[in-house]
Amino acid sequence: MNSKEIKTRLELNEVPFREDLPEKLYLYLELLREWNSRMDLTAVTDDEETVDKHFVDSLIVLKTGLIRGNEKLIDVGTGAGFPGLVLAMACPEMNVTLLDSQQKRLSFLETVGEESNTKNITLVHARAEDGARKKELREQFDIAAARAVAPMNVLCEYLLPYVSVNGCALCWKGPALKNELETGRKAAHLLGGRIEMPVEGSVYGREWEHMILPVRKIQHTASIYPRKAGTPKSKPLGL
Repeated sequence: MNSKEIKTRLELNEVPFREDLPEKLYLYLELLREWNSRMDLTAVTDDEETVDKHFVDSLIVLKTGLIRGNEKLIDVGTGAGFPGLVLAMACPEMNVTLLDSQQKRLSFLETVGEESNTKNITLVHARAEDGARKKELREQFDIAAARAVAPMNVLCEYLLPYVSVNGCALCWKGPALKNELETGRKAAHLLGGRIEMPVEGSVYGREWEHMILPVRKIQHTASIYPRKAGTPKSKPLGL
């Protein structure tokens, strides 16, 4: 798949983009393919599916009104950089922090950032629970984002401690969302958040049931959260 084909996919999905984005994404795709051959970055290996499932799906949010493009955003558990690095490429005015617990993933993201001349990223090596206890990160972001990381009640504890009051956590979710809403609402309330209406994140030509769920931060997160690393997953809130 070349940059012209990537441009066509963005146009078909009515995603707003700058002229240089298709070429940046093509470079990203090539590096992802190269690095994925020697380390586990993504289970998706088909180029067209990679572009749709990882690039387009990350960028759909730009046509929802949930992101203006100049916020301070942290991608928690960024993995291979979705959605954070893709959004950084698309929105050079955005200040994007990419947080992950595996240094090898951050090394990949650093390479992509350097080779694509994406300068508006900061890399942080930490587990989600530990990073949120750092003074320079706690409640310092307009948006905390995560894609395919955990159930909603766990995700809220990972994300909301990073979000400033009146900011928002954005959760990329699939069909499981409907079964996670009740416990997610309870967890969000405990963490100072309020779940808002999900926004459809469909991709042109695909039958994927993708949604983006906003969780508004309405008050400060209590200092007891997040709990120590591993606890949010083993003893999730809201049950």
